[in-house]
Amino acid sequence: MRTLTFIAIAISMSIAQFVSAQDTITNTSERNMKAIQILEDARQNVEQEEKDALRKEVETINKRLDDGEITIEESTKLKQAAAEKRALNIENRLAILDNKIALLKRNDKYDESNRNSQIIVKGDAEIFGIRFSEKDEDDYVYDRRTTSDLVLGVGLNNVISDDGSLNDSNYKLGGSRFFELGIAWKTRVFKNSNFLRVKYGFSFVFDGLKPTDNRLFVDNGDETTLETFALDLDKSKFRQDHLIFPVHFEIGSSRKIEKENYFRYDTHNQFKLGLGGFAGFNLRTIQKIKYEENGDDLKIKNTNNFNTNNVVYGLSGYVAFGDVALYAKYNLNTIFKNNPVEQRNISLGVRFDMD
Repeated sequence: MRTLTFIAIAISMSIAQFVSAQDTITNTSERNMKAIQILEDARQNVEQEEKDALRKEVETINKRLDDGEITIEESTKLKQAAAEKRALNIENRLAILDNKIALLKRNDKYDESNRNSQIIVKGDAEIFGIRFSEKDEDDYVYDRRTTSDLVLGVGLNNVISDDGSLNDSNYKLGGSRFFELGIAWKTRVFKNSNFLRVKYGFSFVFDGLKPTDNRLFVDNGDETTLETFALDLDKSKFRQDHLIFPVHFEIGSSRKIEKENYFRYDTHNQFKLGLGGFAGFNLRTIQKIKYEENGDDLKIKNTNNFNTNNVVYGLSGYVAFGDVALYAKYNLNTIFKNNPVEQRNISLGVRFDMD
């Protein structure tokens, strides 16, 4: 009886293993069949996709011919080259698909070592690493005349007065700083040359001043003056926050990159000179002081207007190589409205234009 029980158990285990193996084969076969069907469907679309791509290329070439950028002979050569490329694409893509279909039909059993040969579908249609829905150079804008950059500037800020120079400034040379953050667009002026560009945009600028000799700004009605504080100041800082709209004319060399369906001008690692100006508004004026009194550390933040001008404008320029520039700006407006001594901000630092 015990022997019969062992035989029954062994038979049951064998049947289970057989059924499991059959399920694996069936699942693998179904997977291969689905892969083959997708590949065969993709094969039917190859020729039409390449014809559509060729049509776009021919339209681009015809537009260049109409605009007078190329001659009839050049357009004929470009069309012939495009047609030859698309014909080879059809031939190569069909050959790849046929080989993959043959591979799957020949190997019905699942082989763990051939896992990388299994079908992979990404996005619209990408099979075995081959994209069958083209969206590449054919969709590029042929000539992109306007680009954009993120602008970051930082450096030293100070004041030029009518009665003096920076040598006897009332503000700390190293402690007074500016910071600028903005967006700039650059547009090529001429159709067939990138030598001259217009750079424009908007920036938030923070101009800071740190008075010397334990002084701070005091609003005395119509006039704002620097006065000595009664206690020792640990910190005295005056800052204006501006929104400005700069415009620069930029000149400099560039490298022309020409492709079959588009071209670009590249100014990376090229010399650039920008000259222009800015105008905008003073958003906020703030003074911060910090001192100790009777053993207590006190901090005072005053956002009084301090009779500052609400409108700001001036001149600016930069000399750059690549994305890094030496940057200078000078305010033509005075900081304060009615002061007998006129004071104007001047800044010098570095500027980064990052695309």
